[in-house]
Amino acid sequence: MRKYKEFVIEKLILLCGLASIFFVLLIFLFLLKEGISLFSTITLKRFLFGKNWYPISDPAELEILPLILGSFWVTLGAAIISIPIGVGCAIYIAEVAHPKLKEILKTGIELLAAIPSVVLGFIGMVTLVPWVKEVFNLPTGLTALSGSVMLAFMAMPTIVSIAEDALYSIPKTYKEGSLALGATHWQTIYRVLLPAASSGIVAAVMLGVGRVIGETMAVMMITGNAALLPHSILQPVRTLTATIAAEMGEAVVGSEHYFALFAIGIVLFIISFVINVTADTFLHKKK
Repeated sequence: MRKYKEFVIEKLILLCGLASIFFVLLIFLFLLKEGISLFSTITLKRFLFGKNWYPISDPAELEILPLILGSFWVTLGAAIISIPIGVGCAIYIAEVAHPKLKEILKTGIELLAAIPSVVLGFIGMVTLVPWVKEVFNLPTGLTALSGSVMLAFMAMPTIVSIAEDALYSIPKTYKEGSLALGATHWQTIYRVLLPAASSGIVAAVMLGVGRVIGETMAVMMITGNAALLPHSILQPVRTLTATIAAEMGEAVVGSEHYFALFAIGIVLFIISFVINVTADTFLHKKK
């Protein structure tokens, strides 16, 4: 009877795993079916590298380079802010903080991850946007920098949680051996623990960046939504995700605009897939 139960449970787990793969494949095929129709009227090169996004002009100009660069600026800024702070927090929680303080900090990080993005976007509009406008003497605070700062707060819980787990999973003998050889605590962290946990830390960073790229509401609220080629992080931008969210409700079903939004979805799917596969590769890397 016990073997029968184990057999059933194993098959159910296998079925769940296969169902997940099947659903992801269905999503991709659905996006491909709708988005591929666009390329009967516009070339892939022009779609990806053209400079004008005017979907309601006549004829429509559906070129997403400004949107790609907008996503790039916001993601780059968020990564520059969140990676050093997130990894530093993970090191502090795993190796420095008192056990009681460690539990409090971990709980706080988890609570930060639970805040809805629309709430963070609203907080950014009320506090961060006016501050950016005043400090940098700009016509508007709705810039890529505002989006980067807010998205950094959204990426940090992922980075801190996974990086801390990677540091905690290192065998205690590594630390004990280093200290026994005369290394200080900080030398042990820098020269032994960080290299040993590098695969997990890189995976944490990649997953945090993936969260930033896929975010919609916060960036739509505080980045200005200007579909223009950005030359600075202090300019308004529009991201790929914000474009889909803002325009899908207005696009006529079956129009070029409609198909272009699905093609943007394909681009986002591929970017997210590559990031997650890269993170998984580093996470399971054997040394």
